[in-house]
Amino acid sequence: MTDFTVYTLDNAPEQSKALLQKSISAFGRLPSLHAVMAEAPGLLEGYQQLHQLFLNSSFDNDEKTVVWQTINVENNCHYCVPAHTAIAKAMGVSDEISNALRDETPLPTAKLEALRTFALAMMRQRGFVEDDKVQAFLDAGFTQRQVLEVVLGLAQKVMSNYTNHLAKTPMDSAFSKYEWHKKGA
Repeated sequence: MTDFTVYTLDNAPEQSKALLQKSISAFGRLPSLHAVMAEAPGLLEGYQQLHQLFLNSSFDNDEKTVVWQTINVENNCHYCVPAHTAIAKAMGVSDEISNALRDETPLPTAKLEALRTFALAMMRQRGFVEDDKVQAFLDAGFTQRQVLEVVLGLAQKVMSNYTNHLAKTPMDSAFSKYEWHKKGA
């Protein structure tokens, strides 16, 4: 088993120090995920950039949360599901939406459910989504831009979910109250 280093500002690779400082400035602390990603400065920088780009997407906060958590839950990410539960709370997303995503139960609106269905199709089918599924997403009120923004969210979450799987990233105390385990896993 490989033990990955959870870096601090003091012992991080030189190229990662400014990136870690950026994380501390944004979150008020150093998330363990970022501390692990510091091993590969390009990964950390790419993750930070994709995160900001997805935050600036045309999705509202509920929709961003649906994309993020759908992928986190599907990938059984022990770290990202609790982290994004806390992030959703900070973004004003209802517990009803968060719990439905965490528990894989129906979302409160057909539009949000269409987004989850499409994000799952994109992930499970590796982008080879049938035209009728794309059309159903568009018919639910989404745009072609948002089809592609799901790809952006998926790319961001692959980076974090896979890093957490490999590194067994330790849970931040700020997220521990939202601990999560996939049903049936």
